[in-house]
This record gives sequence, C-alpha cells and structure tokens, in this order.
Amino acid sequence: MRILSVADTHGCLKRLAFIRDRIEALKPDVLAIAGDITAFGNPSDYLDRLNDLALPVLLVRGNTDPPSLEGSLGRYANLTSLHRKKIVLQGRSFVGLGGTLPVPFRSRIGLRERKTMEQAGPLIDGLCVLVAHPPPHGILDEVLGRFHTGSTGLRDIVLARQPRLLLCGHIHERPGMARLGETVVVNCNMVSGCGALVDLQGECAPAVTLL
Repeated sequence: MRILSVADTHGCLKRLAFIRDRIEALKPDVLAIAGDITAFGNPSDYLDRLNDLALPVLLVRGNTDPPSLEGSLGRYANLTSLHRKKIVLQGRSFVGLGGTLPVPFRSRIGLRERKTMEQAGPLIDGLCVLVAHPPPHGILDEVLGRFHTGSTGLRDIVLARQPRLLLCGHIHERPGMARLGETVVVNCNMVSGCGALVDLQGECAPAVTLL
C-alpha cells in the first residue's frame, strides 16, 4: 500500500494543488491527513475540493479545525473521519485520534484524553497505521529547539500498542521521521515540510520518503 500523508494544510489552496500534483505523479492508494486541515473558518469549500480528489481521504481533526468538521463528513463520499475508529483499506488498518489542545510545553488530545486513549487502545495493533494531530511527547515535537510539546498520552499508547506507523503534524518546526520503540513516526506537516510518501508491504518496516 502507498500512502500520501500530510498535515497542517490550514486551508491553503497552494498546498492542496501540491497534493493534487503528488497524487497524479506518485499514484498513492490513500491520502491521510493528520489534522489542521482548515484555518478556523468554514471548512465546506476546502472539504469539497478534498472530496474531488481521485482516491480515498482519511483524516482527523486538528486544533484549527472546527468541532463540526467530523460531523459534516457524512455529506462526502470520499472523506472519512478516523477519530476513535478503525478503517480497513486493502487489508491495512487505519486508526485515528482527532483533536489537539496545545498547553504550555505539551499537547493533549482533547479534554478527556485518558478516556479517548482507553477507547482507542483496543483498536491499535502492531500492523496498523495510527493517525493523530500532535506527535508523541519527545519525538519530533521540539519548539524553539528545546521545548518538547507533544502528547504524553499519545506517547504512552504508542509504546503500549506499538503500531507500525504513526502519522502526525502540529509541530511545524519538526517535519521528519523518527522511531518510538518499533513504531515509525512521521511528522508530515506542510508548513515547513511538504508531507511524506509511505510504502507499506506486509510486515516490513515502512519505507518513508519526505517530499
């Protein structure tokens, strides 16, 4: 399976045009968006454009997306929210954790982070792709080069469940790839990066190309 992964598009049409070009050139099977799709405004126009892309789009909400975003996806045949759900495409499981609350020097996934993690935990296994807006604490999450601002709850669940791949964004300064235990973590934000292309074959380690 080939995954085009991005985050933090923030409603930018130039970023959407880049995504469209990469889809045409690289022929991914799915587009995964790790939050901050829009920029605090009405998301309808941007969602309309995403829905027109020629592949399935799996997404989670970020902190600049309105709470209504996930509920509005029922109008779109090509867009699917992953929040606390497992979706299977071509035999590969995707699980998502949507929403982010930035607080000083760390992030939380929602006001009830512990409950969210407890609900999502059983869905995550060693072969799945986990999509979340923030990175796990201590991994690709430095702000100003020194402050780790990722989610401790996400870090805990990744270490406990060890998904094959974690796609995230939120921290614009740290696009790239790293490991947390057996999990490959990709910060695929489009503010200081251009997303990533991931090839997954069976139980092999993900092959990641930063764009």
